[in-house]
Amino acid sequence: MQKLAPTKGNLMAAKNTLRLSKQGYEMLDKKRNILIREMMQLIEEAKDVEAKIEETFARAYKALESANVLMGISEVERHAHAASFEESITIDLRSVMGVEIPVVRAQKPSGRPPYGFAETSSAIDEASLCFGRVKELTIQLAEIENSVYRLAMNIKKTQKRANALENITIPQYEMIVKDISDSLEEKDREEHSRMKMIKSSKL
Repeated sequence: MQKLAPTKGNLMAAKNTLRLSKQGYEMLDKKRNILIREMMQLIEEAKDVEAKIEETFARAYKALESANVLMGISEVERHAHAASFEESITIDLRSVMGVEIPVVRAQKPSGRPPYGFAETSSAIDEASLCFGRVKELTIQLAEIENSVYRLAMNIKKTQKRANALENITIPQYEMIVKDISDSLEEKDREEHSRMKMIKSSKL
């Protein structure tokens, strides 16, 4: 434990450090709670999105099977090659208590399939729409999962700093303040006794 000379100046400095440490702990505790609440909300969102992806995938594959039966696998593959690569994704950042988490955006599809309507069926239209929706949901899920990871890592760091203040710094400075206060009080008592003895000797 840090040792300081028992002076009024050191007592004031120790009290100030103790006060700032307690304020720091309160701020870190508040930050941790906000981040945990944000993370739990995102985890619930992730569960909903995962369920939607599973449901939409099932619909997409069912429609794709129907299209394969109605049009033939090779014909479906030929139309599938008309699909373009996704190049519209942009990533921005937003801050939650100083933690930067991603905001992923992709251009909304026009709703018009990338292939012609000749020699196609409603089944391939349904499959195309469903797979497009899966793509949107997957982008959303990637954003959520990345956000949860960043929040979890920052919660861990915040917890570590809060624990250090609560279990080490604050108790240490409480002890320093107590020791210096006790020493100063003892000096005051000794000085008071000495002054009394001096006065008595003069009488």
